[in-house]
Amino acid sequence: MSFFGKNIKKIRGVKNLSQQAFADLFDLKRGTLGAYEEGRSEPKIDTIIKIANYFSIAIDDILTAELTVNQLLRFNDRLTLTPEDLEREEFAEIPCITEKTSADYLEYFNNPAFLEDLPKLQLPLNTEKKFMGYTVTNLEMTSHDKGLYPKDVVVGEWVPSPVIKKLNNGTIVLVLTGDALILRRLYVTDKGLILRADHKNIEDICVQKKEVREMWRIRYVFFRRIPEYTDQFEDKLAILERQMRELREQM
Repeated sequence: MSFFGKNIKKIRGVKNLSQQAFADLFDLKRGTLGAYEEGRSEPKIDTIIKIANYFSIAIDDILTAELTVNQLLRFNDRLTLTPEDLEREEFAEIPCITEKTSADYLEYFNNPAFLEDLPKLQLPLNTEKKFMGYTVTNLEMTSHDKGLYPKDVVVGEWVPSPVIKKLNNGTIVLVLTGDALILRRLYVTDKGLILRADHKNIEDICVQKKEVREMWRIRYVFFRRIPEYTDQFEDKLAILERQMRELREQM
């Protein structure tokens, strides 16, 4: 058994690094580091090399002898790095409209204090863009057992008013009007905007552009369940077979 576990534990103690802070430096799990320190597991050679090089410690020294405090104090000053000093990626913090807050959003959508109190999603998206999350509450965007179901979460990118007419027909959008939040596909016509559900039994909603307070183009979807992926040709064949069966039953 090597002295690796004892030595990294001593390194942490001398420089006041938590297990999590030390593990983060080398993309390790805290539990894995704990197993090293307790002698329940031995690291891979590349992990040993990475840690030894980082702290400017000879590999033989970190493996074959218990390091002294004086030795550790002479090693690379990077040992003093704290979790606060680590360069971390900045995730976009996205407010999310839920079923409980959707009614209030109609009234307070432009109130910064209200938006600040909404639940937040943290995602690795462009922090310079404006996004909004929304929890699906109905089956309007389902078709043939596919699509968006209640509790799924969509994330939309804000659409400036002049850009609305430039969106491709069929784009899924979240639209705020004077009395509703509507998640549907957008179709731009000379007479106005048509908001169409994927569910075939639900009628279109027609609104004028001036009625739109906000529009968000849906860019990301987070499913509450694991979607089933099947071949599109097989799907179309199954639909055709069902339609043929229904026709035979009507004859």
